[in-house]
Amino acid sequence: MSNSLIQSRRRFLMNVGASAITLPVLTDAFGNSIQSEPRQGRKLGIALVGLGSYSKNQLAPALQQTQNCRLAGVVTGTPSKAEEWMQKYNIPKANVYDYKTFDRIADNKDIDVVYVVLPNSMHEEFVVRAAQAGKHVICEKPMAITPKACQNMIEACKKANKQLAIGYRLHYEPFTKEVMRLGQEKVFGPIKFIESSDGFRIGDPTQWRMKKDMAGGGPLMDVGIYAVQGSRYVTGEEPISVTAQFSPKTEPQKFKDVEETLFWQFEFPSGAVSNSTTSYTAGIERLYAACQNGWFELSPAFGYGPLKGRTSKGPIEQPVVNHQAMHMDGVCKDLLDGKKLPDHITGEEGLRDVRLLQAIYRAAETGRKIDLKA
Repeated sequence: MSNSLIQSRRRFLMNVGASAITLPVLTDAFGNSIQSEPRQGRKLGIALVGLGSYSKNQLAPALQQTQNCRLAGVVTGTPSKAEEWMQKYNIPKANVYDYKTFDRIADNKDIDVVYVVLPNSMHEEFVVRAAQAGKHVICEKPMAITPKACQNMIEACKKANKQLAIGYRLHYEPFTKEVMRLGQEKVFGPIKFIESSDGFRIGDPTQWRMKKDMAGGGPLMDVGIYAVQGSRYVTGEEPISVTAQFSPKTEPQKFKDVEETLFWQFEFPSGAVSNSTTSYTAGIERLYAACQNGWFELSPAFGYGPLKGRTSKGPIEQPVVNHQAMHMDGVCKDLLDGKKLPDHITGEEGLRDVRLLQAIYRAAETGRKIDLKA
């Protein structure tokens, strides 16, 4: 990360205010209300593109709790899902599209933001189409499966004068914001070592996440990105090198198309080093930082919550919030206020992550240390 980006991220943390480790239950890690202040006037209308499990189980329920945005429309290729969602959420038929009619959303003044919740390989197409339709965009992570696709998405939004946010929900989550503060402000002194790992045992082997052409890879492209993010946001730095190793496949038939487990190691400019694991065969979810004068950790660290944290001085006490509601409300508040979205959730941030994911794969494939400074 460039010095300007590091300073931008630090200014973001400072602007929202530092916190003590224990805060009143009605505030987050930076002293803010855990819910956005109710606004006068209309909420921004969000259309969800793709009605899979994340939209169904996380985003749609969260949009019933938001202050700055609401569920206004859906895009799906399954007519039965369209009927179900119209009835459940009182969505007018005029706000329901399929993938062929999607571009007509340009004429719908009820929809301000398009949230792309599709397989990774489809992100580029629908972000570009949404921007061309004159809508702001939120795109699930990873942003895309190649840096070139990310760049195309960024350029399309800039050309349309629309903003692009990536689904980094944890950047609005109180426990996560607190460990950002602890690390970047060096509360326990300089960070020396980080463990940042995320994995789980995957179910259905026929799902799109197990198909390289749709997912771009295996667990690294799914939950491994959380571990990449974790080491970056606790240091506030960009890694300067990476080494990586694939594990032997214990279920080669199941994992014939993607990796099963992957390990990688980052070095950072400050001298901090990180060790990470991601896997589709075993559960791990931890973000730990050993510092010169103590330590801090989150475990669980990356899931939908509740997260749990502690430090060498005691537990981290923060309010439990709906991650998706906080994320969408935060993005939409900036859009309503006419502000530029903060760097840490933009397409440029998504591009940085995808470049790192590709570098990890190259390191594992070649067995070489990859220099990330170039």
